[in-house]
Amino acid sequence: MSRSVSLRSFFSKDRTMILFFAVLCIILTQVHTGFEYTLRGHEVFRHRARITAVDNRDMDTFGITHTGSQRMQAVLLSGPCKGMTVRVDNQLLGKLELDEIYASGEDVLVQYSVRDGKPNAGVARGHYRVHYEIDLLVLFALLLLVVAGWTGLKALLSFIFSALMIWKVLIPLFLKGWSPVPTGLAIAAILTATISFLVGGLTRKGLITFLGAFLGLVLTAGMAVLFSQWFRIHGAVRPYAETLLYSGFYYLKLTPIFIACIFIASSGAVMDLAMDISAAMDEIKAKHPQIHYWEHVRSGMRVGRSVIGTMTTTLLLAYSSSYIFMLMLFVSKNIPLLQVFNLNYVAAEVLNTLVGSFGLVTVAPFTALVGGLVYKGRKDSAIKSGE
Repeated sequence: MSRSVSLRSFFSKDRTMILFFAVLCIILTQVHTGFEYTLRGHEVFRHRARITAVDNRDMDTFGITHTGSQRMQAVLLSGPCKGMTVRVDNQLLGKLELDEIYASGEDVLVQYSVRDGKPNAGVARGHYRVHYEIDLLVLFALLLLVVAGWTGLKALLSFIFSALMIWKVLIPLFLKGWSPVPTGLAIAAILTATISFLVGGLTRKGLITFLGAFLGLVLTAGMAVLFSQWFRIHGAVRPYAETLLYSGFYYLKLTPIFIACIFIASSGAVMDLAMDISAAMDEIKAKHPQIHYWEHVRSGMRVGRSVIGTMTTTLLLAYSSSYIFMLMLFVSKNIPLLQVFNLNYVAAEVLNTLVGSFGLVTVAPFTALVGGLVYKGRKDSAIKSGE
């Protein structure tokens, strides 16, 4: 009977957490970042439109690139002017990674304003692909729920909360000139706590996951600050950093933002490893309540060693694959490795990968030691073991 009451109490608490973070997500969607803008006093709209006619007379082709512009007619498929025809311009820059060429019958995202109930000339913002992204997200959510069940629901909620915190809080604070390193560390701590306790529950397992991951993040942040000075790396090595300065944000400190991105990027892997060790130690304690402190710590470390072997390689593959074309170019030109690794943007990736991996490796002993201490505590602790 007492066990039944305990289970009901737990699930009630679990549902309360899910409801709480669901409400937080809804609130975050309504937060104004302060960077919403209008175009000459008119509200800016972005909606799906279907191209009905294309004029390529102003477009020039040079080899595999295009310059000039396309003039198009399109019918708006959504928004306040749905069904109306709008003229759409597509300005070409001669860069394959930025330019898109459109044809009649294709759907595009159009940015436009409205005057006297009619759409002004708009600008093409790429082939319309948002509906496919939504389909993919729904499939991912369904798969997560089918495979992981109740835990999958909490993981999905933590995923949405993290995305909203980055878009609605972290980025606007960076743009407003807040100190990037402490701000990034604070947001990373909030996300770590949210994910640890939402997925692991208000249990010792959740507490150990949070403490171990947070200690690893603090160490990663310290190393990122230190080694970025020694490497003489500045934040302008990142794409669009210089463009951001020219857009009116000249006061931004790019290097601290780059440093903050290093430990934020590694936080997911750090939490993953901390949760693996914490869950294993929780299970060991449940099966062997009288296990000695050091034996418990060594068990956590053995689990950590197994996971570290794959996680460090995961970071390397994740970072290097993003720059595979750059690496192919270096190999094709037979550029010596000494010169390659001395380039500032390559050194930035080396810093990103190795500092993140260093934090990942150290989170294992942090989590194991904290786990041993937490489970060694009194049995009537406010945070109880198990799910």
